[in-house]
Amino acid sequence: MRTDTIRAAAVQIAPDLSSRAGTIERVLNAIAEAADKGAEFIVFPETFVPYYPYFSFVLPPVQQGAPHLELYKEAVTVPSPETRAVAECARKRGVVVVLGINERDNGSLYNTQLIFDADGSLALKRRKITPTYHERMVWGQGDGAGLKVVQTKVGRVGALACWEHYNPLARYALMTQHEEIHAAHFPGSLVGPIFAEQIEVTMRHHALEAGCFVVNATGWLTESQITEIHPDPLLQKGLRGGCMTCIISPEGRHLAPPLTEGEGILLADLDMKLITKRKRMMDSVGHYARPELLHLIHDTRPATPRAAMHFPPDFPADSPVPAPAQSAAKAPFEENEDA
Repeated sequence: MRTDTIRAAAVQIAPDLSSRAGTIERVLNAIAEAADKGAEFIVFPETFVPYYPYFSFVLPPVQQGAPHLELYKEAVTVPSPETRAVAECARKRGVVVVLGINERDNGSLYNTQLIFDADGSLALKRRKITPTYHERMVWGQGDGAGLKVVQTKVGRVGALACWEHYNPLARYALMTQHEEIHAAHFPGSLVGPIFAEQIEVTMRHHALEAGCFVVNATGWLTESQITEIHPDPLLQKGLRGGCMTCIISPEGRHLAPPLTEGEGILLADLDMKLITKRKRMMDSVGHYARPELLHLIHDTRPATPRAAMHFPPDFPADSPVPAPAQSAAKAPFEENEDA
């Protein structure tokens, strides 16, 4: 358990709704600005690159074809020149970066979180396990392999996106891996003020229950961007509010006044000794747990639409094919192996 102090930054800025390259430029500039202010850990909003699919919240499905295809065009593949640019910026600045992207994987899009370590390596790529409501028209589902806490320069980092925080078992999966800093992000500029209130409650609760720091970033839309997404003033109301960029201590306290409107970078120092102070009183996966009564079964295998089967040369052609193994053991199946 770390006992030093880490400076964290949560970035609340607007994306470039016209291009992936424009948003990446804003990401790189924000990393530089935060690093110049001493930040060692930097979190960006949900699917910030190229932008959150706000259109899916205000358009009926029959009108979503064109903007959905545009999102396919501007989405990020991993790896790509964009991910390498962010990795190189993290390496040069010596910072850990958590970035939300729309990831394109062949014919599907995913709500993906990337954690770049301070040496520029990609420590984690995970996909939101269940897109929420309107998002199901846009993204596919993630799997249990992404519910992972990774060791980074700043400590043990876990991440969830938006309403994944309303899935207590997903949060518990990270808690059992002893996350020290939890990276969270939401779209921002969505739903209205009630969304901001709900985000604050959720972030403070996770910090208390997990005994960790929470660094949460929400996005921001300008008035001109709101008009660009939809011209109807009535529907534009659904594209305002919902911003709660915040940094929370393991005791559930704000470490800086949260950002609820406008662009900015929130900074706070994380005194890592507070983790032990909190867990001395309540360690939800240690002395306060009752695993003989309640425990989590977590399937960590990556989901795959195909498993390659291998048989010895003398395997009889008329023999029945064995059923796929249900354990994590790969034999006789090799997950994700090319034929």
